[in-house]
Amino acid sequence: MNRPGTVVEVGRSTPPVLVHNGDSVVLQRFPVGTRVVYPPDPITGLRDPDGAIRRALLNPLDSEPLPALLHAGMRLTIAVDDISLPLPPMRWPDVRSRVLEAVLDMAADAGVEDVEIIIATSLHRRMTAAEVLHAMGRRVFDAFWPDRLYNFDAEDPEALIELGTTDEGEVVEISKRAATSDLLVYVNINLVAMDGGHKSVAVGLAPYRSLRHHHNVHTLRHTRSLMDPPRSALHSSCTRMGRLLETHVKVFKIETTLNNDTFPAALGFLNRRESEWTVRDRAMARVVAQATASMPPAQARAMFQRTRAPYALTGVFAGSTEPVHARALESLYKQQAVPVRGQSDVLSVGIPYVGPYNVNSIMNPVLVHCMGLGYFFNLYRGMPLVRRGGVLIMTHPCREEFHPVHHPSYIDFYEQVLSETRDPERIEVEYEERFANDAWYRQLYRRSHAYHGVHPFYMWYWGAHALDHLGDVVVVGGDRGVCERLGFRAASTLDDALEMATQTVGPHPSVTHLHCPPLFVCDVEAGGFEAGVP
Repeated sequence: MNRPGTVVEVGRSTPPVLVHNGDSVVLQRFPVGTRVVYPPDPITGLRDPDGAIRRALLNPLDSEPLPALLHAGMRLTIAVDDISLPLPPMRWPDVRSRVLEAVLDMAADAGVEDVEIIIATSLHRRMTAAEVLHAMGRRVFDAFWPDRLYNFDAEDPEALIELGTTDEGEVVEISKRAATSDLLVYVNINLVAMDGGHKSVAVGLAPYRSLRHHHNVHTLRHTRSLMDPPRSALHSSCTRMGRLLETHVKVFKIETTLNNDTFPAALGFLNRRESEWTVRDRAMARVVAQATASMPPAQARAMFQRTRAPYALTGVFAGSTEPVHARALESLYKQQAVPVRGQSDVLSVGIPYVGPYNVNSIMNPVLVHCMGLGYFFNLYRGMPLVRRGGVLIMTHPCREEFHPVHHPSYIDFYEQVLSETRDPERIEVEYEERFANDAWYRQLYRRSHAYHGVHPFYMWYWGAHALDHLGDVVVVGGDRGVCERLGFRAASTLDDALEMATQTVGPHPSVTHLHCPPLFVCDVEAGGFEAGVP
């Protein structure tokens, strides 16, 4: 049995805490009384992943077994999650390749010849051939790439079809190939609770015209939280759309869960609690902190980007979308849930080198906003870890640095939009349509490897709930000019940041730090945390 996550209160003898700092890490001493939330230890993976996958396909939830749904002459489409999952990319074999091979073997046995595999990129950048090879495996890649294994194109009008409108007025438009198939199989990785369910098809195979119904300021401001689907307005919208589209196309869902064994042995100290570090762990932590701090950012980034996570498969569930997703969430929370009692005045997080939208790329300032206020703030069920009007302290260099191929519209969003306003509602009304329909961004999305023109807007809206909830955001080590553009304040040290926080929350604030990654989600209950900085 794995050891559960825990909350440790910093004492006078507590060693420095490792904090992620973009393309580096720092060893940080927190004030006495600070709570540090640690993730659970990794659950032991399934002994026979391929056997477990096959058993799931033969014994699905609320569905006939997959072989019974396959027959000669049918049109079969398989959709798979893109490069945004998992994080970091997992070492070979990726779980997608295992599942794809099992599904394709059954299709071949049934005599199915018309098979296409669509990478469900939605408005994300197209994956490169090398990235597709790593995720899908050599056998699938050689047999299907590029004609029958390809990236979804949300800007190809000939490849889309409108299926209807929900009772809430949401237009459901998805891939025509998927919608007109006899069977759509979706292969999902649930890295966090916001993944999977009806969101997979309703987002992954949909264009801007459908996404705008839930990727907007109002919906995201009323999502409580992204990691708690029953209380998420975004997920409610996706569920309405998914239920409608499933009246048109038969969907066989396959959802997988992984443990949180995030870093390989060479960086194993990143997985462990500092109080349990060996002599070697302490030495490695100091070496990595000092080396990456002295390297040019691109060199440090390249070193981290070679990391491949040794994730193990902990669950695989197949069949109808809703019962499958319920079981997948149960499996995921078993690994990730950490009980926490009470909110704090200040929440501290270290932003790591990688997020969903900068794999093999750069964590630009807009993505720092998304990671801190969108993802880390939302790592809760129940209530936020930080009280209303509290302060979020992020640690990140927050440089004015962008990937010109992957994020061209982000550059213009940062220069043209954020220089005028940071108000999400005004941004949505005055600027979104122009970026979403820009012909040059559309061309870069379709022919190069750029995120869609509207994508930086969504990353800004991702933080809408946090912007509404928080009293201030301070970035330790952040570039002052960039922080000012984002609406944050920059601090040179954590002590300076905590002193600045007192201007918002008063003297002697209570502080909680998330020791993440590895990923976890906090089940926050009301009550009892009153410790403050002396």
